[in-house]
Amino acid sequence: MKSSRSRSRSKSNRNRNSGGGGGNVVNRVFDSSGPEGKVRGTPQQIIDKYNQLARDSQLSGDRVATENFQQHAEHYLRMLAEAQREIDSRREEQERQNRERQAERDRERAARQEQDANTSADPAEAPQPDVVDSEGDSGLVETPESQPKPKPKSTRSRSRKPKAEPAAEQADAQPQSDADGPAPEAAE
Repeated sequence: MKSSRSRSRSKSNRNRNSGGGGGNVVNRVFDSSGPEGKVRGTPQQIIDKYNQLARDSQLSGDRVATENFQQHAEHYLRMLAEAQREIDSRREEQERQNRERQAERDRERAARQEQDANTSADPAEAPQPDVVDSEGDSGLVETPESQPKPKPKSTRSRSRKPKAEPAAEQADAQPQSDADGPAPEAAE
């Protein structure tokens, strides 16, 4: 039976922190297996370590080991440069988005200030609608109170005029004139 203190040494656990995508590569810790054994650290630390090993091997006259260490350093240098480009592009994108948001907020603030200025101004100074007075029309809306009241109609039924007297008597009684209108006709 395994003790609780032992850890699994499977390949998946070892590869968890090294290489691959995701996460912040600049501050991430990598395990590098180089020609002289494992080198552990952030990309910048690994680059520094491989460069030091390359200098040491060059001083000892081992050109093959020097080239090998330089290639390992270059690999991590490229990873670091790519990560830095991604960080810079994200930062630029974030700054662009921030500028756009700020411009939008500025436009909204200006619109609110203009609206507040228009609503808080003296109503007498506000533009008034044009009123055209044509033929006694004051431009006002007529309400039931402003309309003339109709004369009340009589509830009595109209009585008929008495039957006309003979036309001769009627002609003597009322002189006709063109101004009065047509003469009443006699009933037959």
